[in-house]
Amino acid sequence: MKSRLSSAAASGWSERWPPNGSVRSGALTLALLLASALLCAGGLLLGSRPLRLDTLLSVLLHPNDAIESILVWTLRLPRSLCAFVGGVGLAVSGLLLQTLTRNPLAGPGLTGVTSGAVTAILLCFVLLPGFSSAYYPLVGLLGGLSAALTTAWIARGGGPMRLALGGISVSLLLGAVTTYLILLSGPQSTALFFWLSGGFQGGSWPQLLAMTPWVFIGLGGALACLRVITLFGLSEQAAAGMGVNMALWKPVLLLLAVLPVAGVAPVAGHVAFVGLASPHIARLLNPPGPGWLIGLTAALGGTMVVAADLAARTIVLPREIPVSIVAALIGGPVFLHLVRRHRFSSQAEV
Repeated sequence: MKSRLSSAAASGWSERWPPNGSVRSGALTLALLLASALLCAGGLLLGSRPLRLDTLLSVLLHPNDAIESILVWTLRLPRSLCAFVGGVGLAVSGLLLQTLTRNPLAGPGLTGVTSGAVTAILLCFVLLPGFSSAYYPLVGLLGGLSAALTTAWIARGGGPMRLALGGISVSLLLGAVTTYLILLSGPQSTALFFWLSGGFQGGSWPQLLAMTPWVFIGLGGALACLRVITLFGLSEQAAAGMGVNMALWKPVLLLLAVLPVAGVAPVAGHVAFVGLASPHIARLLNPPGPGWLIGLTAALGGTMVVAADLAARTIVLPREIPVSIVAALIGGPVFLHLVRRHRFSSQAEV
């Protein structure tokens, strides 16, 4: 039985992915990482006080106490890195949720994961002002898991639409709680509203250090579970027939999906669309297996959010707009274009 399922999975992969797919996917991943680096470099040059290229190189090689050095090393560089790491985390979270639920509509936003994490963090911020922000990722983890489990309970036995409706219901309920908490916050309501809209303004080295472990635990865990993710892509019955302990691996994959959101939410709030679109765009690029799919998804998410963050802080200088709006404007047309050119499967296949 196991050998037949293994051969079926292998033959399915060989039909879907060309033999030279690894070279192509590697080149695409490298190109996306290079694009992210160029966008980060552009972010160092652009802003309310633009810098010349020679000035930037001098500041990078020889940091000092000049205003240009402060702009680069204290404000712009950590912010761009926060945006990249945050995009990686949200994209990988979306991929894991779509794989776990076998639902193309699943994502940190539509399953209530982000809303749960954000609401839990906001509860601590408003009602427990003495609570250390160092524990916000743990609070976000508990909130995200609770929201995801509630959505799964609502959608049990249903199809993709029921999961989407359950996630939207949970998100609306948590959104009402969030609005009430913002009203209670008084003078801080404006800053909290902008944080909830999604953005990396104020991104710093401590925030980057706090966020990165959560994101890369989720990414590393996904790469360590390639066989399980592959079998989940077939069906639950096939995975169980191959010896996968569903009672164990479903909670593990859910935990790995929520961990990056728990790390990103305290820094960036609610950044929408990235976790939903990045895995779909990566699949349409035909990666040769789940490992390359995860790599492409992560690179796409990081590049998308870095580009969105750069646009959000430069389009209407000296003001900013929420990153979620720009991410939807950047990724939406690309996503729709790829969907029109390729057949879009109703299943979230790996």
